[in-house]
Amino acid sequence: MADRALRPVVDAVARAADLALEQWAVGRTQVRHWEKEPGQPVCDADIAVNHMLREELMRIAPDAGWLSEESVDSAARQDAERLWIVDPIDGTKDYIAGRSGWAVSVALVERGEPVIGVLAAPARNELWIAHAGEGARRNGRLLRAGDRRVLAGARVPAEALPHEDADLRMVPRPNSIALRMAMVAADEADLVATVRWGNEWDVAAAALIAREAGATVSDALGQPLLFNRPDPVAFGILCCAPGLHEAAVERLSGRARRILGMNDRDTL
Repeated sequence: MADRALRPVVDAVARAADLALEQWAVGRTQVRHWEKEPGQPVCDADIAVNHMLREELMRIAPDAGWLSEESVDSAARQDAERLWIVDPIDGTKDYIAGRSGWAVSVALVERGEPVIGVLAAPARNELWIAHAGEGARRNGRLLRAGDRRVLAGARVPAEALPHEDADLRMVPRPNSIALRMAMVAADEADLVATVRWGNEWDVAAAALIAREAGATVSDALGQPLLFNRPDPVAFGILCCAPGLHEAAVERLSGRARRILGMNDRDTL
């Protein structure tokens, strides 16, 4: 299925990205938007892109389940062998502000694992594609994550760093976490990490892109990410050059356990 679906999926995402870009270019800072919850903006383009993708992707795999940031979740998705995981616009804050750090994110998941990941960032003229076992590419060029093994000095997309991470090096940060993870795949960053609950739609496509480029991807405690969970969230994301993963988990796990109220014998 994944072999046959790749090109139609790429085409569908490209069309959706064109729609998002058209609205972004016209509206810029005048894009109509509101908040679903405090700190969680949504705009007209989120809804329009979600509608377009649902129509087109469900034609490609009508038996697949559906999970999207802008759709009401349904428990029926867990009965499907395949699942579309969609973030119509990842990085809505940048989209609304007229900045380029946003992307359309689509993954096809089979039995809990992404097999296709497509990330379109038209304001940056970038199209990222990964197919399980076939590598990851940006604009047709094969990607390879870096080989850094020392955490001090590692490049992190960030606007500020906490005191305990002052030994890391900041590089420009798009609002889209999917694009930040893709930067690791392209060896433009060495490490992306969060210690908060996050949604599957934020990272499903980028997780495959990063893995296919040789990066290591896990939750904040170093555990593998699985998709199509009953509650589609995971605690934290860690995406990094493979030689940094052990040290990054060691640095993050204490913070993560404190936030979760866990002791060393607890498991998530």
